[in-house]
Amino acid sequence: MNDQKNNLFSEYDMNGLRLRNRVVMAPMTRNLSPNGVPKDYAPTYYARRAQGGVGLILTEGVEVSHRAASGYPNCPNLETDAAKIMWEKVVNEVHKNNSSIFCQLWHVGGIRKPGMPPIPEVPGFTPSGYVVPGKKVAHEMTHEEIKELIEVYAHDAKICEEIGFDGVEIHGAHGYLIDQFFWDQINLRTDEYGGSLENRSRLAKEILEASQKKTSDSFKVGIRVSQWKQQDYEAKITADAEELNKFFSILKNAGADFVHCSNRRFWEGEFKAGGLNLAGVAKEATGLPTISVGSVGLDKDFIKLYSGDHKTQTVDLDILHEKLNRAEFDLIAVGRALLSDPDWANKVQDGQEDQIVPFDKSFVENYV
Repeated sequence: MNDQKNNLFSEYDMNGLRLRNRVVMAPMTRNLSPNGVPKDYAPTYYARRAQGGVGLILTEGVEVSHRAASGYPNCPNLETDAAKIMWEKVVNEVHKNNSSIFCQLWHVGGIRKPGMPPIPEVPGFTPSGYVVPGKKVAHEMTHEEIKELIEVYAHDAKICEEIGFDGVEIHGAHGYLIDQFFWDQINLRTDEYGGSLENRSRLAKEILEASQKKTSDSFKVGIRVSQWKQQDYEAKITADAEELNKFFSILKNAGADFVHCSNRRFWEGEFKAGGLNLAGVAKEATGLPTISVGSVGLDKDFIKLYSGDHKTQTVDLDILHEKLNRAEFDLIAVGRALLSDPDWANKVQDGQEDQIVPFDKSFVENYV
């Protein structure tokens, strides 16, 4: 292993959770869990990435146990004994292969469309009824419904610990429910959950606090955030550097054990070319363990992939190594590259990048 790769494949201590390296499997929705239950090959699917050298696995989005959480067909949850048993098998297989695993807890909010299970007549839940600015199409959550939801997250975090997960990641990114509260263009509430940045961050803060209270000290509770939204790729929680630092400090003070910052392209600076990316800003502001993500090892971001340009080429990782070596962030999440090649991490570590299987869209439809 050459010196440039030392940090990527060095151990990392996440405040007591020892990871064998800095490679993380990014959460990727697969739509392959009928009735909320992962299929029998789910343990093998996750174990293969652990065998392939990944230090930490983040599961696909797992719907929290709330009537309006689901927005897509065949996504997993934690609501039945069958689902819990299958997740326990997943956890055991990952642990057998010397990796750790966090469950990503997910609520789609206003992205939910009418007719979705489990109760088709339940609408999408939002802070103010908006999914995009200017068009009120969904349910505005009451104060009581917000408090109920906070307890749902805490309950599910406890279930995850009982199953054997090493932690949970609260999905607060990409224009889903928690991110809808962050976004001032659609969160128009006038109570303590809307208005100022502190108020718009209150739901995430109280979910983190409640989840930490329900779980043990060794169990990790973190959050995924992004500036961009699926509704608007140019949207931001804030474009102001001081406000962004304040935002990350709110998450830290709420008890977040880590922050996972989603960029479309990890190499892009948040405020200037060549500057710190979003995870770098979070780490500088808080000192928390940070995970970066965004088109690692690929020549196209996911938008180009799903707009018709279905194939990617593997690219060198020099920028990644540079950023890790100067400790801009701590861990790097890899998504599509691990769908096409479960052995991606081992091949990179062994200098076999030329043998990595390139990604194309067909790998999304296969659970292997």
